[in-house]
Amino acid sequence: MNFKKSSTFLSCIVFILLPSLITSQTCQKSCGNIPIKYPFGTGPGCGDPRFQPYVICNNQQLSFKTHTGCYPVTSIDYNYQIMYISDPSMSTCACTQPSKGFSLDANAPFSFHDDTVFALLDCETDSSPIYKSNNEGANSTFPMCDSQGAPVCSLLYSCQAISRLNLPISTCCVYTPVDLGPAFEMDLEKLHCSSYSALYGFSGEELNPQAWKYGVALKYKFNFNNDYPDMCANCEKSNGVCGYGGPYSSFVCNCPSGFNTTNDCFLGSSWSNSFKNVPWHTGTRLLLINALGWFIVLTFM
Repeated sequence: MNFKKSSTFLSCIVFILLPSLITSQTCQKSCGNIPIKYPFGTGPGCGDPRFQPYVICNNQQLSFKTHTGCYPVTSIDYNYQIMYISDPSMSTCACTQPSKGFSLDANAPFSFHDDTVFALLDCETDSSPIYKSNNEGANSTFPMCDSQGAPVCSLLYSCQAISRLNLPISTCCVYTPVDLGPAFEMDLEKLHCSSYSALYGFSGEELNPQAWKYGVALKYKFNFNNDYPDMCANCEKSNGVCGYGGPYSSFVCNCPSGFNTTNDCFLGSSWSNSFKNVPWHTGTRLLLINALGWFIVLTFM
């Protein structure tokens, strides 16, 4: 086949494949007003596959999902690798309401930030297992109750909303860490507590619970050594978004043109001009990767 016929043949194939190969960028760089960077993504095939089941973008709302519920993500600090979430069902100084609790999935690549403080509220002193001591099942005050640092429990009970619980004067909220298992299974029904509060900062006003930062701060790591992947860094420098594809969830770089590549978008950004600049000879092969990660090899005879 001569060059003229080869060009015609190529044009026909590209025309047929165009709808599936040229699309808008599958992986977006934001969800609502929250910037999205590796290891997170806006959908399947975006970001790191380990994080995709837990951080989801739906209708421009970024959420964190566990077996206890789906929680809005309020912000992400990429410099310190901290994700902040809120739980609409938890109690704060402004509002007290029943809650089922909060837990992380055992395999989730997250852990609680050291600044996160949990306070279990309205726990039954005569039946809650957190009040049990080793002295033949007798009740005792849990040692983490206002034992050190800011008096979180007493200050929380000074809030008008929480004071409406009508708790006995001797009742105190309970700080974590509590022995809730390796997955931190905060099942308030089993603990005989009606609600909980979580905070990750005092905003410089340790004695003013109305100004505290309520929510949960979660830490994450890129990998075992917490090294930012070089391939992802190169992809982002070329205006791409890091993702994965194929049967083994291999790394791909999702480019603005809609192509996925195995390195970066510098070459892919000029693909449309390549047909003019590259002399197609007999046996020339063109490797294309569509948005689903499928490899397509075109051979020109």
